[in-house]
Amino acid sequence: MFELIRANKTKSWILIVVLTAVLVALGYVVGSVWTGSGAVGVVIAVIIAVVLTCIAFFAGDKAMLAMSHAHEIQKRDAPQLFNVVEEMSIAGMMPMPKVYVIDDEALNAFATGRKPENASVAITKGLLMRLNRDELQGVIAHEMSHIRNHDILFMTLAGVMVGAIALLADAFLRGMWLTGGRRRRSSRDSGGGAQAILLIIGIIAAILAPIVARLLYLACSRRREYLADASAAQLTRYPEGLASALEKLTQDRQPLQAANRATAPMYIVNPVASLRSGGASLFSTHPPTQDRIAILRAMGNSASMVAYEQAWKKSHPGEGLASAAGIKEASKEAAVRKPVDKPTPRETPKKRLERAHQALDMVRRVGGFLFLPCACGAQLKIPPSYKRPQVRCPRCGGVHNVSDARSA
Repeated sequence: MFELIRANKTKSWILIVVLTAVLVALGYVVGSVWTGSGAVGVVIAVIIAVVLTCIAFFAGDKAMLAMSHAHEIQKRDAPQLFNVVEEMSIAGMMPMPKVYVIDDEALNAFATGRKPENASVAITKGLLMRLNRDELQGVIAHEMSHIRNHDILFMTLAGVMVGAIALLADAFLRGMWLTGGRRRRSSRDSGGGAQAILLIIGIIAAILAPIVARLLYLACSRRREYLADASAAQLTRYPEGLASALEKLTQDRQPLQAANRATAPMYIVNPVASLRSGGASLFSTHPPTQDRIAILRAMGNSASMVAYEQAWKKSHPGEGLASAAGIKEASKEAAVRKPVDKPTPRETPKKRLERAHQALDMVRRVGGFLFLPCACGAQLKIPPSYKRPQVRCPRCGGVHNVSDARSA
C-alpha cells in the first residue's frame, strides 16, 4: 500500500518537474522574442509561478469552499456523517478533517487542504439524503484517501504550473496581436531572418505549451482518482459501498450549480451531469465512472491493493497502476466485509416513513432548524425564519422560549 503511494508520489513529482521545465522553456522563448534576453523571460515566469503558488497554498482551500457555497457543520447537525468521517480518520490514521455541507440537491463531494492537518471534506445535501451508510462511507473514504495520499498538494502545485503556463502564453499571444510583432523587428532590423524564425517558434510554443501542460495535468488527475478508489476500498474493506455510490452519482442528472471549470477536477465525479459517465477522453477531468465501478466490483472477495491492481489491468491491458515493488509489498490480502447471507427483511411502510423523517430531520439540522423537546414527548422543529420569541406546543399547549434556546 505505502509502496504504491510512494510510487505515485514519485510520478507526481516528475509531473511537477516536467511542468516546471515547460514553464521555464516558454519563459525563455518569450523573453528572447520580446526583450532579447531569455533570462528575463525565465525570471518573469518564475515570479508568476511563485505568486500563484502563494495564493493557492494560503487561500486555495478557502476559495474552493467559498466558490462551492459550503458551510461548516458540527456533529450535532449530522451525527451519522461525523461518525463515518471519524471512522475513516481512524482507519487511515489521520487527523479529523473539518466537515462541510453544500446546499445543493446534486450528488457530489470533494476534499481540500494541502496537508491532513488542515484538510476539509465537503458533501452535498443530496448526497447526505440519498446514500445509505455504506455508500456514504465509500465516498468519504475516497475523499480522505485524496488527503492521505497528498493528492491535493500535488494537484495544487500542478494546477499552479498549468495556470502559470497558460497565463504567460496568453499574455505573449495577446501582446503579439496588439503590436503585430513590431517591437522586436524595429529594435533589430539587421537580424530580421533569425528574428522571424524565433518569433514563429515563440508563437508555436505559446500555443502548444498550455495544451501539453493541460493534458499532463488531466492524465495525472485521472490516475490519482483510480488510486483514491483503491485506497478507499482498503479503508472500508467493502468495495461495493463505493461502487454503489458511484452508480447513484452517475445516474443523478442534477447539475451542481456552484461548480465551474476550475473546481470540477476536485469532485469525486464530474459535476456537469452530461459528462458524469466519464467518457475516455484526453481532456476528461475524471476517468470513466463506469470503468471505476467495474474495477471495484471485479475485486472479488478482497479489498487489497493487489486485487485492485489485478481488476484494473483487466480494463487496461498492458498498463499497471502500481510498480512491481508496490505489488510485492502490498501482497498481504485485506479481509473484505462480506454481505450477510440472510435475506434482508422487506422494509415496512412505517419503517420507510421513519427513515424518511430521520433524513429530513438531518437536513433540517444542517439548514439551521432548532429542535425543542417538550415535556409531553413532542419535538418542536423551529425553522430559522421563525422570529417570534415564544412558540406553543401543538400537542399540550406548553409555551417554550425560542430566544433562550437559540442563545444557549
